[in-house]
Amino acid sequence: MLPSPSGNWTVMVGIGGEYKPEFAGSNNGRFAPVPIFSVRRAGSVDQFRGPRDSTSIALLDIGHFRAGPAFKYVASRKADKYAELTGLGNVDAAYELGGFVEYYPVDWLRLRSELRQGMGGHTGTVADVSADVIVPLIQRLTISAGPRFTWKSTNATAPYFGVDAVQALASGLPTYNARGGAHSVGFGSQISYRINPQWEVHAYVEYEKLLGDAADSPLVKLRGSSNQTTVGLGASYSFDFRIR
Repeated sequence: MLPSPSGNWTVMVGIGGEYKPEFAGSNNGRFAPVPIFSVRRAGSVDQFRGPRDSTSIALLDIGHFRAGPAFKYVASRKADKYAELTGLGNVDAAYELGGFVEYYPVDWLRLRSELRQGMGGHTGTVADVSADVIVPLIQRLTISAGPRFTWKSTNATAPYFGVDAVQALASGLPTYNARGGAHSVGFGSQISYRINPQWEVHAYVEYEKLLGDAADSPLVKLRGSSNQTTVGLGASYSFDFRIR
């Protein structure tokens, strides 16, 4: 059974900006805003948040172990916005709902995994696994870094990397049946500065190497790149509230 929601909670809200690939597999970048939101039990171990983390609520918070629901929004892909997508059709926005677990075997190492189910633009399953070594450089200044891995099912891969017969005729790309599996591996690093107990600012870079059918897609091979890099800045504010 889930623990009672009554008690004190800490909410983190914020906003950031990312320079990231225009679409999955693109060789060009664009700037986009990024919301920041998470909830945890007040008084628990100070929360580390990685730039790849989904919006989440730690309903279960026991020492160095947390778990709870997670949500991620995937923006729509409009074929008329980028020449590389001509003839491939639009992909609607997707909403990924699921959960997360994270564990600190030691104070300076966070292990996190997420499992989410898509709705809307894709109806597949996505699993993210990451590890972050967290090192305080000086008081209030922290650097972190670690590996990433993503697995996606066929229904989460095909809408973005597959090319059916109609799309092949309209785009000039060969037909391609994109299946799921190991989707990407990568590495990320972040530097954060806590101004005071409420405010924190951070900067980060995330590199992702597409694998499998995503990397072999003609969209990626002929018009894009399997190397995906994201650079971002953000600021967050934390506050407490009580549920009776």
